[in-house]
Amino acid sequence: MFQSFVATTRPEQGPPRLRALRAEMAREGLDGFLVPRADAHQGETVAPRDERLAWLTGFTGSAGFAAVLRDVAGVFVDGRYRLQVRGQVAQDFTPVDWPATKLGPWLISHLPEGGRVGFDPWLHTEAQIAALREELEVKGIAMMPCENLIDRIWEDQPPPPEGRIVPHSLELAGEASEDKRARLAAGLREAGHEAAVLTLPDSIAWLLNLRGSDVARTPVPHAFAILYEDARVDLFVAPQKVEELALDAGVTALPPDGLAAALTFLGGPVRVDRDTAPVAVADILREAEVEIAWEQDPCILPKARKNSAEIAGTAEAHLRDGAAMVRFLAWLDAEAPGGGLTEIEVARRLEQFRRETNALEDISFETIAGSGPDGAIVHYRVTKESDRALQDGNLLLVDSGGQYRDGTTDVTRTIAVGEPTEEQVACFTRVLRGMIGISTLRWPTGLAGRDLDPVARAPLWRAGQDFDHGTGHGVGVYLSVHEGPQRLSRTSEVPLEPGMILSNEPGYYREGAFGIRIENLVVVEDAPKLEGGDDRRMLRFRTLTFVPIDRRLIDAAMLAPDEREWLNRYHAEVAERIGPRVDGAAAAWLARATAPI
Repeated sequence: MFQSFVATTRPEQGPPRLRALRAEMAREGLDGFLVPRADAHQGETVAPRDERLAWLTGFTGSAGFAAVLRDVAGVFVDGRYRLQVRGQVAQDFTPVDWPATKLGPWLISHLPEGGRVGFDPWLHTEAQIAALREELEVKGIAMMPCENLIDRIWEDQPPPPEGRIVPHSLELAGEASEDKRARLAAGLREAGHEAAVLTLPDSIAWLLNLRGSDVARTPVPHAFAILYEDARVDLFVAPQKVEELALDAGVTALPPDGLAAALTFLGGPVRVDRDTAPVAVADILREAEVEIAWEQDPCILPKARKNSAEIAGTAEAHLRDGAAMVRFLAWLDAEAPGGGLTEIEVARRLEQFRRETNALEDISFETIAGSGPDGAIVHYRVTKESDRALQDGNLLLVDSGGQYRDGTTDVTRTIAVGEPTEEQVACFTRVLRGMIGISTLRWPTGLAGRDLDPVARAPLWRAGQDFDHGTGHGVGVYLSVHEGPQRLSRTSEVPLEPGMILSNEPGYYREGAFGIRIENLVVVEDAPKLEGGDDRRMLRFRTLTFVPIDRRLIDAAMLAPDEREWLNRYHAEVAERIGPRVDGAAAAWLARATAPI
């Protein structure tokens, strides 16, 4: 099993660790210390060595941070984790609703004038610290770079990861690394930049057509790189990771501790991404008086615009994954009525069906299998302690995905166990209508995720309901299941472009009762012109995920004619594409599950 169901933290571990951290703060003359859920590469998934936030507080969510002061320790989480954090941290920690409550004002309200807040400059970005410093200067509060105080007190801290790096084939990448480097280097020359510092592992993996194994669920290597204006790359990486790897001409592997020296020898201007690069990188350049050009990582947008080979590979991965999902759903429908199934068994069996494809490299994130009230915890992770039996009348929310060499998948289905209630059906149908709204949308070029996000919420809004997460996130190709910069979100200002892959996943969550989410992955493409329409370029989404949606939870009377037509057409396509890939009981189940309504 890729997934473990062991609780890795306990609330009672936090208080003594908090006391030890405060003792170190006192020795350093600090009034506060920041503990992010981040590593030096700002990865969403971090290696065991970098689980500092979980180690200190007990909170294991994939986003959040703690601000530890002398008399209060705030754990900042967004709407996805408000329920989860309450059950994972001790009373010594105070959950803070973020971003409704921002860190700067919170620190100002809790610290004395002239206070000193420590932070590890390798774990925070230039943008984060610059914004804090600007906010805090009104009260004379100083942000102080320092040694990581958690590392001082974490006696059995795991070592840094040493995962092997492997090539990603040209057939799947669709473009040679040499051509990518030349293309991006031309952009550097045009901008008058000597080099760009790359700190994001997925940027480096994409640029060099490499994949790694330093963190679970995301096949990236921990490394830094410098891309020069002549298309050369210096790759700063532990030697054992590349000892069996033949790097392209023009790519030189150097030890990680050589990064600082290499930065000081640059003449500049040097491109650095203030939103992703550690403060430490900028400080090294400033101390060496190297001019910094604050611009976005040059890999970000090219990586987001998937080429035809990447889209074709992702489409195939989704068909393979869809067949595994159909086998799983057929098994679930056969077994759930008999009772005895638990959330852990659901997650185990789903991973088993994916493994039987003989192509699964990893799951793309920890499977969310939430039954009844657990489904209302947006990023619920079942453990042996929390494992709940599936009960008649419950909704089961299953959000999962696979990492395949040709693509990354992410799919959510909410399934009725027994007879659903009228309220469950009504809420589900509203969520479905929002998902269909995004699936069928056409829009003029130049619009961003924030412009499209309300379409998914409108059916819920009309009923006085909403959900506290974005409608969708970007997805990589055998890379991160959460990839920027594209999103469907109230805060996303990045225009959507052809080739971008996103999730389409509206939801609704009722604390203590049930959770609903329906998710397909979609790719942006040019929309064909309509007869009588204006002569302007329009975009649309093409659906990549082909898995039946539970018809038992749909009130057909709530659907508009075009929504019903979309659903029936979608299910017909699921049957057509997935039918040849399954047989026996799964094939019979698929025929029933995709019948028109």
